[in-house]
Amino acid sequence: MSAPAASAQLTKEARATQAFAAELDEAAKAPDFVGLAVAVVRDGRIVLTRTYGVREAGRNEKVTPDTVFRLASVSKGFAGALAAIEVREGKFGWEDPIVQSVPQFKLKTPRDTARVTIEDILSHRTGLPPFAYDNLLEAGTTPLEILNKYGGLKLSCAPGSCFGYQNTSFNMIAAVIEQASGKSYTQTLRDQILDPLGMKTASFGLEGLKSTGNWARPHIRKNDAWQATPVKEPYYKVPAAGGMNASITDLSRWLAAQMGARPDVLPPDVVAELRKPRVSTPSETNRQRILKTPVKSTNYGLGWRVFDYAGHKLVNHSGGVEGYFAMVAWLPEKNSGIVILSNTRGARAGKILPTWLDYELGLPKTDWFRLSEIAEATTATGSD
Repeated sequence: MSAPAASAQLTKEARATQAFAAELDEAAKAPDFVGLAVAVVRDGRIVLTRTYGVREAGRNEKVTPDTVFRLASVSKGFAGALAAIEVREGKFGWEDPIVQSVPQFKLKTPRDTARVTIEDILSHRTGLPPFAYDNLLEAGTTPLEILNKYGGLKLSCAPGSCFGYQNTSFNMIAAVIEQASGKSYTQTLRDQILDPLGMKTASFGLEGLKSTGNWARPHIRKNDAWQATPVKEPYYKVPAAGGMNASITDLSRWLAAQMGARPDVLPPDVVAELRKPRVSTPSETNRQRILKTPVKSTNYGLGWRVFDYAGHKLVNHSGGVEGYFAMVAWLPEKNSGIVILSNTRGARAGKILPTWLDYELGLPKTDWFRLSEIAEATTATGSD
């Protein structure tokens, strides 16, 4: 590409980002938000950061680029990356049976139990029905107790043959990593990924959320107003599936690494492994059809969703627990992506991604923020 052409292309991209920012500024005025942080990353650099609102309704502390939010199921991408690094180092293999590391795990028959591999865990191919026993986790049952109860469930399909989104069973990857590394899952993740990337606000659990003092409180809608609500802790008990916290600044560093900017931390073959489609996700395809997005097909890799979005590959994952919404998404062919963090689960948080994609891909403009057909994020940990 000649210098003038390259300059023109950069100008086009900059204009698209500028137009997106203007629409976002307007949308953020809506009552769907209390606090919001959004960043756009291109070619390894943060090209846009926007923060709006306050950390808690009725108070004056503004959301800043260092304000910490819960990540919920966005945590799954970190678990997949750490597992891929360990596989690359020969510490375990994708086809290893999960029961070798987690003997508490039991399906209806010993044969089915033995068939579930580490790769199956990270791609939600256990055969269990979606969100199996999340209700027990929310009621206070420990993850290990739940693993023993799976034997009483009828499988949706044979292990390895279909998609069923999970949280507690997904978290078994933490035990595999601990066995391989000789350290806790959280410490291994910090040593291998978080510290090398300089993710200083990234943490785990409620104590980690509060530790900086600059953290966004969760909010629920009550009497047509947002009210702060106590942080619910059950999903912090499954750290690989939903236990992380971070700021928009640090999550942008994570996104840049996923896009290839830090091969010293995430080598190209590791990143390629994560976004390789492992299983079709027809329920997600149907959901996107209802939301009227131009998604043609959806798959799941290792802790990441992989969409055909209007003919373009989109790698993404959302996360949500009560009072929080998070999203990380990027377009490999354009080397650009977006990070979204909110301390409400209003409908407009889920409309930021398709709005950005319209500008980034040059698609016919849809006013996503006005489309009443798009429902609020689902109530599960991974808003998937």
